[in-house]
Amino acid sequence: MKTVVIVGSSLAGLRAAETLRLEKYEDRIVIVGAERHQPYDRPPLSKKVLLGEWEAERISLRKAEDLDKLNVEWKLGSPAQSLDTEKRILTLSNGEEISYDGLIIATGSVVRRLTDEPDWKGIHVVRTLDDSLALRAELNPGSKVVVIGAGFIGLEVAATARARGCEVVVLEGAAAPMMRGLGAEMGHAAAMVHGDNGVTMAFNVRVTGLAQGQPGHVGGVNVQDGPMIVADVVVVGIGVSPATQWLDGTSLTLRDGVVCDETLNSGIEGVYAAGDVCRWYNNLYDKEMRVEHWTTASEQGAAAASNLLAVWRGQEPKPYSAVPFFWSDQFTARIQFLGRCDGDETPHIVVGSPEERSFVALYEKDGLLKAALGVSRPRQLMPFRKLLSERATFAEAMELVATFVAT
Repeated sequence: MKTVVIVGSSLAGLRAAETLRLEKYEDRIVIVGAERHQPYDRPPLSKKVLLGEWEAERISLRKAEDLDKLNVEWKLGSPAQSLDTEKRILTLSNGEEISYDGLIIATGSVVRRLTDEPDWKGIHVVRTLDDSLALRAELNPGSKVVVIGAGFIGLEVAATARARGCEVVVLEGAAAPMMRGLGAEMGHAAAMVHGDNGVTMAFNVRVTGLAQGQPGHVGGVNVQDGPMIVADVVVVGIGVSPATQWLDGTSLTLRDGVVCDETLNSGIEGVYAAGDVCRWYNNLYDKEMRVEHWTTASEQGAAAASNLLAVWRGQEPKPYSAVPFFWSDQFTARIQFLGRCDGDETPHIVVGSPEERSFVALYEKDGLLKAALGVSRPRQLMPFRKLLSERATFAEAMELVATFVAT
């Protein structure tokens, strides 16, 4: 195996390259990235960078000298355009063709846009460093900011905009904030800190379009059954989609991501996927899933590279089975979640309370522990990760709760 190409220069791609070198792969590694930047950390984009406390150099994932030690070829600023899995050739948007023996797809995700979204100033998304810096320049004290979407990124942006002195309104089409990740009841409970800090939130809202203010600049958001909401800045935070458009027409199975087996193999020899773009079979949950979070991207990048090498060396690849984990910082709340919420579980608050803005909730289904949520309770939340990995019963989880000292 003379050449491994990693498509994607963010966290999953970087961890794949590091793992290849760690496991003594000494031949050619090529990393292809759509952005011009070297790998950087994305979580601060909606928080510290957007707030203005950190600049771009603070979020580099590795020092320049550490990247040099990896001895990889960087192809940045020219995204992958197409793939021929039979000839094993990757074509970039600039026309360059790269032959590979092993391929790791880690292209992440792309933001969703509003239907017929106009190309006006004042309309933003937050996915890249350039996105964050562009939005930051417009978050001035007193500015009217409307965030469309009350998911994790939308609410992080709302909190940061409020901290910069903006007037903030959040519009959500669902019945609760963070509903997809936490469920309705716990979504409302975890988001109470926004009301404490002067953020206005509205739910079950259907956005019908954007209104122009000054020529070429957004001036508001139109909603069904209500007046226009005035806005100097509109942030569209309605989720992401896996970046698989460049794979259309290939023999890969695409279904809300690149479909992979439990070892992150795509079904084609030598082709693996990792991170937001990967839909794999998680043995721990006995089902297929795709996870859009930092920890999964880091772990899968390493696992995909390790399994690629293992198969090439005639060894047995290892399944990637893990308890999903993510976190979100919003005002003073550190929201952390273990497991997966499908919406049919029953949440039980077992420590603290929403009124305290600090609690732990356990999600139960059929007598089993399915997930755990912590709001500003990291020490009491994290022990549940081991129980989730062991498929513990809810009764076993409550035995752990009984050992906690009230704080």
